Amino acid sequence: MTLNFDHTHRSTRVRVAVLAAACVAAALAGYARAEKADRNKPLNFAADSAKVDDLRQVNILIGNVEITKGSILIRANQVEVRQSPEGYQSAVATGGPRNGRAYFRQKREGIDEYIEGEAERLEYDGRSDTVKLVNQAIMRRFRGPTLADEVAGNTITYDNTTEVFQVVGGPSSAAASGRVRGVLTPKESPASAPGDAR
Repeated sequence: MTLNFDHTHRSTRVRVAVLAAACVAAALAGYARAEKADRNKPLNFAADSAKVDDLRQVNILIGNVEITKGSILIRANQVEVRQSPEGYQSAVATGGPRNGRAYFRQKREGIDEYIEGEAERLEYDGRSDTVKLVNQAIMRRFRGPTLADEVAGNTITYDNTTEVFQVVGGPSSAAASGRVRGVLTPKESPASAPGDAR
């Protein structure tokens, strides 16, 4: 597993915050593998209005936008969707029904777990299979309907291919004082599963 974080900060306090973010990211990374088939699914959308530019392969969706692509769900006030000549889709979503934040959700491969995120700006890149949450960023992992883990910061990057989260603090952090924060729930061991006979 690779941890990726910025070493350019000078103060000890900031280095400690980044190290804490890396620990939270490392704990979440093992749980992050998303549905592999999502990349090849068609992108479906609903919005109050849409501008479609076939020549430039750009679609601008405005008002109560909802996008689905396999298990991926994006909700926002505005989304710009682009398609590369190779057929890869990308989207930039801004604003939304959740305190003015765009919303993202994706199922994990083969189990009943979901990754969910929200931020003022959400960038999805189908080519690199990444989601970047910018400003007031929060990412959560659910086991079924139960919240298991949560991280918050200024920017969160979720790379499905490498299974790495990067959480960076800053002035627009969803956590207090521009720092990153997180809550991690221990994964239930097979021995303590419900119905275990002792």
